[in-house]
Amino acid sequence: MHIIYGVVGEGMGHATRSRVILEHLLAAGHTLTVVVSGRAHGFLKGKLGERPGLRVEEIHGLHLKFDGNDLDLSESVLSNMKLAPEGLRKNLKVWTEIVDKDASRGHGKPGAVISDFESFAWLYARVRGLPLISIDNMQVLNRCEHDAFTSDGRALDFQIAKLAVKAKLPGAYHYLVSSFFFPRVSKPRTTLVPPILRREILEAKREPGEHVLVYQTAAANAETLLKTLNSLPHTFRAYGTGKEGTFGNVTCCGFSETGFVEDLRTARCVVAGGGYSLMGEAVHLHVPLYAIPIQGQFEQELNARYLELLGYGRFDDEVSAEGIARFIDDSPSMQKALERYEPRNNQMLLDCLDELLRLVDIDEPAPATLTTVAMGAYDPDARGLSKAMRRALQDDDGVADAPKPKNA
Repeated sequence: MHIIYGVVGEGMGHATRSRVILEHLLAAGHTLTVVVSGRAHGFLKGKLGERPGLRVEEIHGLHLKFDGNDLDLSESVLSNMKLAPEGLRKNLKVWTEIVDKDASRGHGKPGAVISDFESFAWLYARVRGLPLISIDNMQVLNRCEHDAFTSDGRALDFQIAKLAVKAKLPGAYHYLVSSFFFPRVSKPRTTLVPPILRREILEAKREPGEHVLVYQTAAANAETLLKTLNSLPHTFRAYGTGKEGTFGNVTCCGFSETGFVEDLRTARCVVAGGGYSLMGEAVHLHVPLYAIPIQGQFEQELNARYLELLGYGRFDDEVSAEGIARFIDDSPSMQKALERYEPRNNQMLLDCLDELLRLVDIDEPAPATLTTVAMGAYDPDARGLSKAMRRALQDDDGVADAPKPKNA
């Protein structure tokens, strides 16, 4: 089958997990046209661009602007409006390439569309009447219940974020939602799967050391962050600061996928933002994480709240020496909580995707639930829920609601 695969370019986590799925689809004999924006385009082009049966097309995508650790909504809107005309022309050209030239290149007409939170692919599926499979972590906001987080002062923020996610990819054939936490699924055609992990993480072996890994996504905050870390009696290895070299007790590292994985698996603990991908990798490797979500991005805050509720880490609204110090001192208790989390590979997700593509190929209607054998391999009693999490998800009959082998 020829598949159109859309990858959102905001944040590299979408690209790294999409690479895992794209490699699986190629190995299964599918041909692929990947539409991707931003830094994710360069990453996927470099990793997969020369593979037979696949081509990677760059499209224009929306982007976000930040003021320190806060989302600058007005500047984001203005910047996207300014770039919209040229972006539209670019995307129309790619659309024409997909429609007019894929069949003549031996790919055949597309039979399905997969989207990792990417709107171009969704629109193409709608216009061409093709089934779309959603694979991302964002839909957990819209397609699961979060009662523990919707009755406090952030209820309005949650509803706004939920509506934004709901509007992104409506009407998909099925939603495969990657998550390290497992709330009750509230909508049909939705399946929760464990975090999608790159091969380097799956092969990594946890060997805790003494350094604290720091991952910084806003280089503008680097000087303030370095001063904060310099005031603490610990050794830090920091990525994303825009610097390289040793500054007191902080070693600033340039980009290195191999180096980062090595520092992650051997870290005492991690200080990072609220991004899902690193959080999922840290949980998989049993590394405690202190999350400081970007203000204005409720999806990141939701990730961080579950992280703390499960006992796997802590979250805070802003970076502070006091908060980091308390987290590092308390990290042994989080390490113990993480031992209850059973690491998983990607097989459940890949088997679910194979089942969905098989159903699409024989023109079956969208299934409310999946029946692949991989679903039964997911033991709901091995969830690693903390007592607090069990209370938060407790059902009327006094039994904590959890992901079943077959999700509704």
